[in-house]
Amino acid sequence: MQELNLPHYPIAIKTDHSKTLILDIIRKKYVILTPEEWVRQHFVHFLINEKKVPATLIAIEQSLRLNRLEKRSDIVVYDNKLIPLLVVECKAPEINISQKAFDQIARYNMTINARYLIVTNGLQHFACYMDHEKQAYTFLPDIPTYNELKKP
Repeated sequence: MQELNLPHYPIAIKTDHSKTLILDIIRKKYVILTPEEWVRQHFVHFLINEKKVPATLIAIEQSLRLNRLEKRSDIVVYDNKLIPLLVVECKAPEINISQKAFDQIARYNMTINARYLIVTNGLQHFACYMDHEKQAYTFLPDIPTYNELKKP
């Protein structure tokens, strides 16, 4: 798999019946290794190890209903009261991050209602703060720590 613009983590990978699998440490199971999953698992490790997000407050591929469609968010980070703080949309490294990715995460956030959004392809990471009252967002210079995410 491609080298990412994230720290290196010891991620467990195995082969089962000619399929390559990667350990999802949140769901505690092996899942099929795709380029997007490679990014997602590295970003989860990054959130836990670098941004000090408690693993118990991270959800992976959480179902949500958007109009009549069933969708899944890649990563959602919660506070201790299970209020969503952050939504992360992961793309494969070869996918350029475009307005389409931001539109997708914004649609998901209409249901989730988090204050922070991140779009990443493992090479580039874009974080923004959502001001729901003003219906505006501000791009951030860095990805916030868990303590920064919790601030009102």
